[in-house]
Amino acid sequence: MLVKTFAAAVQGIQAITVTIEVTTAQGAKYFLVGLPDNAVKESQQRIESALKTAGYKMPQRRLVINMAPADIRKEGSAYDLPIAIAILAAEEHIKPDKISRYMMMGELSLDGNIQPVKGVLPMALRAKEDGFRGCILPRANAREAAVVSGLDIYGVEHISDVIAFMNNEKELIPVIVNAQEEFFQQANKYDSDFSDVRGQENIKRALEVAVAGSHNILMIGPPGAGKTMLAKRIPTIIPPLTLEEALETTKIHSVAGKIGKDMALLTMRPFRAPHHTTSDVALVGGGTYPQPGEISLAHNGVLFLDELPEFRRTVLEVLRQPLEDRTITVSRAKFSVSYPASFMLVASMNPCPCGYFNHPEKECVCSPAIRQKYIHRISGPLLDRIDIHIEVVPVPFEKLSEQRNGESSAVIRERVIKARKIQEERFRGIKQVHCNAQMSTSLIRRHCQLSSQGQTLLKNAMDRLGLSARAYDRILKVARTIADLDQSQEIRTEHLAEAIQYRSLDRETWGT
Repeated sequence: MLVKTFAAAVQGIQAITVTIEVTTAQGAKYFLVGLPDNAVKESQQRIESALKTAGYKMPQRRLVINMAPADIRKEGSAYDLPIAIAILAAEEHIKPDKISRYMMMGELSLDGNIQPVKGVLPMALRAKEDGFRGCILPRANAREAAVVSGLDIYGVEHISDVIAFMNNEKELIPVIVNAQEEFFQQANKYDSDFSDVRGQENIKRALEVAVAGSHNILMIGPPGAGKTMLAKRIPTIIPPLTLEEALETTKIHSVAGKIGKDMALLTMRPFRAPHHTTSDVALVGGGTYPQPGEISLAHNGVLFLDELPEFRRTVLEVLRQPLEDRTITVSRAKFSVSYPASFMLVASMNPCPCGYFNHPEKECVCSPAIRQKYIHRISGPLLDRIDIHIEVVPVPFEKLSEQRNGESSAVIRERVIKARKIQEERFRGIKQVHCNAQMSTSLIRRHCQLSSQGQTLLKNAMDRLGLSARAYDRILKVARTIADLDQSQEIRTEHLAEAIQYRSLDRETWGT
């Protein structure tokens, strides 16, 4: 008897429906075909033991299992459940009426329990697109898939529950999650706030400008100046995720297996902070069986690289293309997958190896040559993609001991949202441009026109401070954002002056 059950394979962050065909005939061999990996091939032993605990035996006949389409590699143990159900249906232990209505995924334990799997949200979205009535999934994954409306999601713990459901011996209760209600209840519940920060008003202003225009930012300062503390609070002033962004971000984390069993939807901006010993594959994604990297897990959020010069040069250089294209493509000999990577890069570094150059109290022991060598660990093309460089100095005791709270994240976020709305209107109808940081040269010329006073100020700054040519466009972009925060249609001289001071590393005398 030929029986078909349905599962899904994840490619990138999209799922493809997989049809599992099982047929039995005279003989004694077990055949599993359709490009399965080792984890899928090992399912025979797990299925045999799980069926035994449920009171069934593996067929003592020739068993052929095909996983179509056969040209797509099937990875992982999530196919255990649909294969097991198909085998029972082929042996007529299960009625075939319901099988074709549901997509099934789940790893079987030897005792028949169903373990959680990765990539459930893309699978549920595919099931809805392909017209399935619902999905049968591990209970730990049910809430994650239930954010997809119009689909019956059943969370099960044991294979016997699935068998009883298919034979109309037991009713399963679908898991229901109101995605909008869940989203709005949990949105913006951050543990940290900018009101906790004492002093550092100029740095908070620079971060506000960076977030308002989605500019990448580099903070330079000695150890203990507060760079990491400030960076961790950046997601609290970024405009809240939209429901569409939350779904897209959740898909990426689902594929990477980063969704907890009690979590249905990511409601806060991601903040990823990989260690400086990370590899280029861990950062951008890939591997033998490609998975999203840190830059994709930071999609719609913040990627924080602490101690930037300590990262290997090859690791930093792979950032250049995703910073421009907002996506990363991992290519292999037989396939390629693309992951979204639209993130805000926030980096921090010491000004020199000892960390105390320009420190108000401690003396730097590094020579100018050593400081320059340290800075040059970061390539020019990467620095060219960072719009704002800001020096962070330690906070004096008087500021640290103040009882008065600083400005809250909610107040700063309101100003950022207003500036972003201006940019959305400005770039309406222009593909892949949503904020000032993404402006091309032609858009800069159109939207960043300066008065004669502004031209004179910028020329003098370039000459006196020894700013490099690459700083010119960056200054104009940042000045445009500062004007937007000020609700000004034109870039005034004070906006330009503030933007000029955010280019520390472009000064030819820096570090000497």
